[in-house]
Amino acid sequence: MRRNPLGAPRVELRDDELMWRFSRSSGPGGQHANTASTRVSLSLDVTTTAVLTEEQRERVLRRLGPRLVDGVLTVSAQDFRSQARNREVAWERLAALLSEAARPPARKRRPTKPSRAAKERRLREKRHRSALKRLRSGRYEE
Repeated sequence: MRRNPLGAPRVELRDDELMWRFSRSSGPGGQHANTASTRVSLSLDVTTTAVLTEEQRERVLRRLGPRLVDGVLTVSAQDFRSQARNREVAWERLAALLSEAARPPARKRRPTKPSRAAKERRLREKRHRSALKRLRSGRYEE
């Protein structure tokens, strides 16, 4: 696994574990759309894949549970008229989805307190703003 720029582990998909299906895309497109199978469905059996550790597999099954059918995750792409381009898009979507689901949970934020100097700066700035506003209003009371 590599890390992508956002820090989440990047899942490296193995070709021998992927199941590809091709069909005709929906929508307009004329004669080309009526004859070419450009829609791509890409499936991966999450329960048996070797690209995930056991811990990652549990996270993926828990997070993507509603999207799985018998442990199989499927994504589709029909964005382009080219089957090759749709294959790339489907592969990227599946890798991104798995990477995000396999990512460990974020660390809990540990609350911190402002320092004494920070409190004093804040109060000094409040007094300064208050004095400025008093000067603007025409009240010169101290």
